[in-house]
Amino acid sequence: MGINSGSTRKDRRTTNIYKQYDDKLVSAKEAVSIIKNGDWVDFGWCTGMPVALDKALANRTDELWDIKVRGGIALRELAIFEREDAIEHFTWNSWHMSAIERRIAEKGAGFYAPIRYAEFPRYYREKQASSDVAMIQVAPMDSRGYFNFGPNCSHLNALCETTKKIIVEVNENMPYCIGKEFNGVHISQVKYIIEGDNPEISTIAPMKITPEDMKVAELVVNEIQDGACIQLGIGGMPNAIGSLIAKSDLKDLAVHSEMYVDAFMEMTKAGKINGSRKALDRYKQVYSFAAGSKELYDFIDSNEELLCAPVDYINEIFNIASIDDFISINSCLEVDLFGQVSSESVGYKHISGAGGQLDFVLGGYLSDGGMSFLCCPSIYVDKKGVKHSRIRGTFDAGTIVTDTRANTNYIVTEYGMVNIKGLTTWQRAEQIINIAHPDFRDELIKEAESMNIWRKSNKR
Repeated sequence: MGINSGSTRKDRRTTNIYKQYDDKLVSAKEAVSIIKNGDWVDFGWCTGMPVALDKALANRTDELWDIKVRGGIALRELAIFEREDAIEHFTWNSWHMSAIERRIAEKGAGFYAPIRYAEFPRYYREKQASSDVAMIQVAPMDSRGYFNFGPNCSHLNALCETTKKIIVEVNENMPYCIGKEFNGVHISQVKYIIEGDNPEISTIAPMKITPEDMKVAELVVNEIQDGACIQLGIGGMPNAIGSLIAKSDLKDLAVHSEMYVDAFMEMTKAGKINGSRKALDRYKQVYSFAAGSKELYDFIDSNEELLCAPVDYINEIFNIASIDDFISINSCLEVDLFGQVSSESVGYKHISGAGGQLDFVLGGYLSDGGMSFLCCPSIYVDKKGVKHSRIRGTFDAGTIVTDTRANTNYIVTEYGMVNIKGLTTWQRAEQIINIAHPDFRDELIKEAESMNIWRKSNKR
């Protein structure tokens, strides 16, 4: 009697969920009809940004004005910015710029919102960032009425808690990502559901690993011990590190990273990662969002070894610091002789964003046995074939400081690594110049002298 009665209630709940689904299922055209002039429209995050809804909104261009669209790490071209006059109708507001978003900004239609990633959900909950409509690409609804965010937990829980109207775009190709707490939105919170064309989830092409990347990777990997917990950023250098670790004798490694990249998958398949020595989320690889290859998305789909968690958990400095032997590894754009690091812009040219780099720089240093590495090749070559040093006397006007000189730990180029914690200005200048490209060292010494941070007794 009790069993049958319970089954009846369950069937009734399930029936109600699918009735709601049918009632809320509309075309993309109808869904975007709720957007009105002056609205803030949130496109979600990374691989969870909408496709069919984006196209439908673009079709309304002529009738809409002052639509402020927001998102971050766009991996596909946005339909709303295809027209030459898009700037008259839409403005893009980026939490973290990809190359696609940089091109929008270069047209005058895009702007960056500086954030400290660990605080990100709080911006929504405290109404510092508000959204009239949120449009998010999700996995198909489960039997309990939940739409999984896929590998995009990040801040989306906070967004859905606070936005006025939520539209979900169902994509059967979205991997189902197990959450540490909650990684999805319930149908009861959703205004409209649309079923798109199920495009493949946007990928990131493997970045070329240069000889300089490999030299940097070798220096960093030599510092990693068995049982260490690793955080990696994106780029050729993290891929190089992942490849080296996969071929190394290291064991019992763990993962706690804002971004999950192919390098982690490679290390896991090589048997290097098991999380057995990690105090926080033991045996689990935890991350806030993921982007990479199709193989990566297949790997994370319903993988119980992985947990996708909100960024205010992942990037919380004291959570990072509570993990012994935490190794934070990130790329940067330029370093000056004071030890300031820029990872966001070169002059006034905006490149990406602050993200959670400072969170991991601070947390890694505070960890017992932990270290934070900021890595870059010593030079870059411009379109005219001219070499430029990435180690500068001082930054150009407009260059953004991501990591202040008091917070920087290890700086690494292909010429070596230096820990600048506790060093005076003249010691920093000397040590940083020692890892600059040899062709620029004399010039940097002259700059250091003019800046009064060079002792005559320094090595030359």
